[in-house]
Amino acid sequence: MSKNVMEWQVWILVLNMAFKDNTLEFFDNKIIDTSIIGIEVMMDWEAPIMEKTAEFICHNKGDILEIGFGMGICADYIQAQGVNSHTIIEIHPQIIEKLNIWAEDKSNVTIIEGDWNSVSGLSTYDGIFLDTFGDKSLDSFKTFALDKIKSGGKITYWNNNEEEYNPHLFDSVSYEQISVTPDENMYTNIKNNYYMPKVVV
Repeated sequence: MSKNVMEWQVWILVLNMAFKDNTLEFFDNKIIDTSIIGIEVMMDWEAPIMEKTAEFICHNKGDILEIGFGMGICADYIQAQGVNSHTIIEIHPQIIEKLNIWAEDKSNVTIIEGDWNSVSGLSTYDGIFLDTFGDKSLDSFKTFALDKIKSGGKITYWNNNEEEYNPHLFDSVSYEQISVTPDENMYTNIKNNYYMPKVVV
């Protein structure tokens, strides 16, 4: 079976399963979804992407919304920026456990459990980053983000393609090319470069 055929079959499974109900296995360098033949949820090769993402959305050290905690790589970079507030939405119970431990000594962090598209209690933010797995609500992200972003705020999202990609149809997007060296994985075709979407409102 070719890698492309296997990836297609994996993503059919992803789209038909609720991520929050799947069992995850955690390693030092990755998270694996064991319910979907061991597909990676996140890997540590993404660190350069997460560093640049944090720099972009934390442009004024203000109020930041991060959707999807994953391994906490971007969250660490956001904290290093010295932001005023850092709100994190996470849906998976195993990741929430790790997120709660991570946030214990961080007074500027607010954790919201659930689906970003339906949670309540959100404010408005100077920076928003969406990086979710198996997400069925992505069609709503543009409307959600534009409603929650402050004037002058910055928005970005995980781009799973090695090209400039605007699936949310933002009116104006620029891209920053980031050199990466991915380990073997089943969740992306990115080989050498990540194109970070940059939306400025």
